Amino acid sequence: MNTLRLALVVFVLSALALTLGTTAMAASGYTLYGDAQIVSGGNPGNAAQLRSDATPGWGGIDFDVSAMTFAQLTRLATDYNITDDQCGAGSPRFQLKTAGGNIFVYIGPSPSFVGCAPGWQTTGNLIGNNDPCRYDTSQLAPGTQCNTYAGTLAVFSSVTITGIQLVVDSGWNLIASGGDGEETILVDNVMINDNTYTFDPSSTKDSCKKGGWQSFRSSPGPFRNQGDCVSFFARGG
Repeated sequence: MNTLRLALVVFVLSALALTLGTTAMAASGYTLYGDAQIVSGGNPGNAAQLRSDATPGWGGIDFDVSAMTFAQLTRLATDYNITDDQCGAGSPRFQLKTAGGNIFVYIGPSPSFVGCAPGWQTTGNLIGNNDPCRYDTSQLAPGTQCNTYAGTLAVFSSVTITGIQLVVDSGWNLIASGGDGEETILVDNVMINDNTYTFDPSSTKDSCKKGGWQSFRSSPGPFRNQGDCVSFFARGG
């Protein structure tokens, strides 16, 4: 990725980071926003489908995490499946939200993060991963577009992370979208420190609250309303 192209990607990601997280569907431990939904075909069970298409242009998951320093983040991983068309242009990625901006943690083969293999893949634990350019700290000062975990830890170990998102937003990119303006990715088994998110609907009736009943797109839903969802889990799911 040349300097001009990388600068363009960072500019687009910076702009999108300011707009993400507007409308959402809540569920247990996470919130879906943009073009994101729970679907079948996970690894195994259900998965979260994140899509970047013309409108709204992105899909993501905002995880309900407590504030921590960067040094306290010990595990960050996910299984992912590129279903249409390809990874690229900084998508998919984890976003670590801080007061000074986001730390991006890119998913895919380093250092270009294009050419993701088909089918279900796993990132492994990205904490401690020193692949070239895996970490992008350009939104923070002093930061750089092409960083490693060790380089990020050396400068930003005490920076407070106030939120963690998993984002897909490169449908605009010819490589990521295959030219059709759509990039779709399934994710499952997301691991953040001691928590694992599997997106299966059989957790508890609390998953139905705050609009969560709308996120069940496959079995056993879609539900007609929150009460229908609560009743399902009250009967044992």
